[in-house]
Amino acid sequence: MTLSNIQKERIATEVIKTLINRFDKFPEDTSVNRNAPFHEAFLNAFAEELKGKVPSIPFFITLSSWLHGLNTTLGQQFFENIAHHLSNGEKREYTGKRLGSQYITRGQKDSISQIITELSNSQQLPDLARENSMLFQEEHTPQTKAIDFSADVFIHERGTITAIELKSVRPNAGEMRGEKQKILEGKAVLHKLFPDKQIRFYIGFPFDPTEDPNTPTSYDKDRFFDSIVNMSKYFAKEEVLLSSELWDFLSGENHTMEQILEIINAISTPEFLTKFYFLVNENNRGKEAYRKQLKDWYLFSELLLIENDTLIKGRIQENKVWTKYYNQSIFNAQGIYNYERYYILKSLIP
Repeated sequence: MTLSNIQKERIATEVIKTLINRFDKFPEDTSVNRNAPFHEAFLNAFAEELKGKVPSIPFFITLSSWLHGLNTTLGQQFFENIAHHLSNGEKREYTGKRLGSQYITRGQKDSISQIITELSNSQQLPDLARENSMLFQEEHTPQTKAIDFSADVFIHERGTITAIELKSVRPNAGEMRGEKQKILEGKAVLHKLFPDKQIRFYIGFPFDPTEDPNTPTSYDKDRFFDSIVNMSKYFAKEEVLLSSELWDFLSGENHTMEQILEIINAISTPEFLTKFYFLVNENNRGKEAYRKQLKDWYLFSELLLIENDTLIKGRIQENKVWTKYYNQSIFNAQGIYNYERYYILKSLIP
């Protein structure tokens, strides 16, 4: 099954926004190379290896910083936003500053400590069913404060609460113990808040870095677990959503990751900026090439407006407010699609 046009468009607008953001920060001017004297001193030893591959060592350092920024943008914004568009979920933060401090029972706290201790000492293997039975049993011990936690993706359905923590594909060494404890406490909190619902809490990874680049959407969970320190010590495989497994889970359809990459590849080309500027130029709206570009970039909302342009202008006539919306750019300076303009103009279509 393919994604809906709405989902495809939402993914496309995230791609465009991300590209504009990174183009704005691309280090074209070498005079503003960041100061990194220690890095530069060490990299001088690799001058021959880098010769012909990068213009200069200072530029290479700056470019590496830019690439790190891209990684951060993908990890903290892009993947999370795409997950929301696919699942109709949201980010939910159960913290003192957001939804207030949460509480679990002393018995649940003790069960969590027991689970973590047994896993740390290799007395037990990760066992999702066993751990859930320990967390969700009926008991009435005093309340104690739970640690703050958040779910990058929170999905509230009729009989199920699903929480997913999205992680980078290279978590820091030693991070798995803390991640496991946070998820256990999170499940205990969610069970208290939603006692009549099934509670599911996953850790999700957007792709498998150990996979062959020629098969980018495939994954090997055993190999992936082996690549992360203490992953198999603290997590059962059914607690982890990896690569295409994650994206298919979020959308409820097959081959979702392939479709995401297809959309990215259609937009992220060497001609991206030229095509972007073509779309934001209102003088191009009547051209057939404009319609084609909207189709190629999955911008179905704007295509609807273009196909009904005569009707919309007939409704606008001398209305000053509608005229101002009509003449707005379809993207703002940050590359964000102007959905407010779209909804105003769409309301004018009979």
